Amino acid sequence: MSESAQLTIDGKSYELPIIEGTEQERAIDISKLRGISGITTIDPGFKNTGSTKSAITFLDGEKGILRYRGYSIEELAERSTFLEVAYLLIYGELPTEQQFEDWRSAITMHTLVHEEIKDILDGFPSNAHPMGVLSSLASALTAFYPKSLDPKRSMKEVDLSIIRIIAKMPTMAAWTYKNEIGHPVNYPDNRLNYCENFIKMMFATPAEEYHVDPVLADALDKLLILHADHEQNCSTSTVRIVGSSQASLYSSVSAGISALWGPLHGGANQAVIEMLEGIKASGGDADKYLDKAKDKNDPFRLMGFGHRVYKNYDPRATIIKKATDEVLGKLGVNDPVLDIAKRLEEAALSDDYFVSRRLYPNVDFYSGIIYRAMGIPTEMFTVMFTLGRLPGWIAQWKEMRENHEPIGRPRQVYTGHKNRPYVDLAER
Repeated sequence: MSESAQLTIDGKSYELPIIEGTEQERAIDISKLRGISGITTIDPGFKNTGSTKSAITFLDGEKGILRYRGYSIEELAERSTFLEVAYLLIYGELPTEQQFEDWRSAITMHTLVHEEIKDILDGFPSNAHPMGVLSSLASALTAFYPKSLDPKRSMKEVDLSIIRIIAKMPTMAAWTYKNEIGHPVNYPDNRLNYCENFIKMMFATPAEEYHVDPVLADALDKLLILHADHEQNCSTSTVRIVGSSQASLYSSVSAGISALWGPLHGGANQAVIEMLEGIKASGGDADKYLDKAKDKNDPFRLMGFGHRVYKNYDPRATIIKKATDEVLGKLGVNDPVLDIAKRLEEAALSDDYFVSRRLYPNVDFYSGIIYRAMGIPTEMFTVMFTLGRLPGWIAQWKEMRENHEPIGRPRQVYTGHKNRPYVDLAER
């Protein structure tokens, strides 16, 4: 017999079913509550509300568990590649050798963007934020591929849209950076793999023979895997709710980019570096700022420590900490800002104040350090996040579409004026 919950309102009881996921997550199904009682629920920020049932990502913040389609993030980061993980997220299973070769080959064939995309890019001033530019370019793909706007497209056409946006996003992302610094853009080099190609488009100049450091390419591949999906976060929920109106994949991803842009979401690793720069500018005394962080009356907060979901060590941070050490060791970087970061990290992992409160360094802390060491400017950090999160957005959009989910339409509790008579302008 299935379980249920009882809700009593004004002496009348209502029975609500309890549903259980494959990992024993339990939720009260309130989807019919308004119809049977006339009552809605309110949950600001949707902190306790499940908007959907999903088979893509499992996250247990208390235990520090993250799995994509049942595979642990630790095993995927160690043994897989970003393009393979993207296939897993979007299509539900790890690809066979032939499926992966077809997938990789199709993406490689679509890395070029239409030349008129450069005209759009040239219309932005060089000081335009890369995320605003990238969101615009993603939305502009609907103009170049108008069939993507048809909500009744075949699965074959949907697959082509998926391949196109995964292939073209690194090109458009690198071009936003070149636009910012006033350099000519680089075209894709399809002899290289996904991450190598992106790094070359970012940093190569026309006059040089550019060689991509495999340590950097491997670190970037891991970072993209770690960011590929993270359950129903702000940007993912945005992609799903925009897509629920039958908006195209490109439009939905464009909305996701805008949601990710915010400093409370994808901008967190940028905030880490800005905090470190501030500590450096004030004399570089890390211990002073550790004391400030412990003082509850001091407004200073350590960025990149703790997490909204994880109440244990962020499993992604464990993986990327190793990659951070490898990158810094390989590059031999001598950067006072990174020295401050290492001091803060050491304190957070050993100081009772931080350990007892589980304020461990999270993935945003380490990713910012790696990107800085690679020479990627802070305003591009969120763009890097976009590259990683893209397959998760696609998977969630595709799942929502295939499940024929209804258009998103939250309720509200109105707190404004009651009905009042209109007063003519002359009498006000």
